[in-house]
Amino acid sequence: MRAVLCAALLLLSGCGATVAQEPSASTPVTVTNCGQQVTFDRVPSKVVTNDTGITEMMFALGLEDRMAGYVVNGIDTVDIRTSPWKADFESGKHLSDKISKEVVQGVNADFVFAGWNYGFSESTGFTPDSLRELGIATYQLTEACRNGVGKQRGIMPALDALYTDLRNLGKIFRVEAKAEELVKGYQEQIARAGRLMEGKPRPKVFLYDSGQDQPFTSGRNAAPQDVISKAGGENVFGDLNDSWTTVNWEAVVQRNPDVVLIVDYADGEANTPEQKQAFLEGFAPLANSPAVKGKRFFSLPYAALVESPRNPASVEAFAKFLAGV
Repeated sequence: MRAVLCAALLLLSGCGATVAQEPSASTPVTVTNCGQQVTFDRVPSKVVTNDTGITEMMFALGLEDRMAGYVVNGIDTVDIRTSPWKADFESGKHLSDKISKEVVQGVNADFVFAGWNYGFSESTGFTPDSLRELGIATYQLTEACRNGVGKQRGIMPALDALYTDLRNLGKIFRVEAKAEELVKGYQEQIARAGRLMEGKPRPKVFLYDSGQDQPFTSGRNAAPQDVISKAGGENVFGDLNDSWTTVNWEAVVQRNPDVVLIVDYADGEANTPEQKQAFLEGFAPLANSPAVKGKRFFSLPYAALVESPRNPASVEAFAKFLAGV
């Protein structure tokens, strides 16, 4: 009888056994965020997120009920229309096109999830420090963590940043099992996609975000680096110790890309991938590049190319393009 009781009471730490249990909603938890230990006294219940990919992380973890609302630049965009969580965006609350102290205070936010150049900015005064003074906790997007070299960003490979954030959020919101489930599924998806280009030459890929006078692209610390490399290509600016950054056209021409990966969003100059492709095809210095001569262009939405739960599907889609599947 005692053995039966011990088995029944095992989860309650009876009969001399100790079993780890999830911390309660009011138990403080500590995570490492951008190299610093950050403690959260309780599970946040009025979260404001900034940007599409950041918001989608909350949705992927099933945390929409913890959100006071989200901030994105318009709700009728390619990002929202193509989002696997489109229904969550529609049922959630779009607070504003631009984040500010007034926006988060207006919904009594107790937690803001954003990042440097993803909402946080000294120029606007919207920073983790300024929110802390208002009693609002913050979590910083790991892809956008500053790395100690001026304002350059990125402290780890982009997919590792995604997994780090999912696991940290899992701990903060007490959904660690869901976070691990997502990470495992993403890792398996990426491994399958990587096999499509095994044994084949790795094409040189130029990530074109925007800019006609000077191109805006991705260094080794932003999501396109891993999207490109895990799909079987080589980022031509993978040597730059930065995330999203401006380069010059001379450097693009010298690196002679085989493929151009275009970010699909309105940048104020050329608003569609087709317009961006037309610009590149009409740009004389690139006329002899293999990418332009072979019309090797591929596009993905902005939210698929910043840190987000869309990154694994982006790897798969780009791998299929490179492999001609």
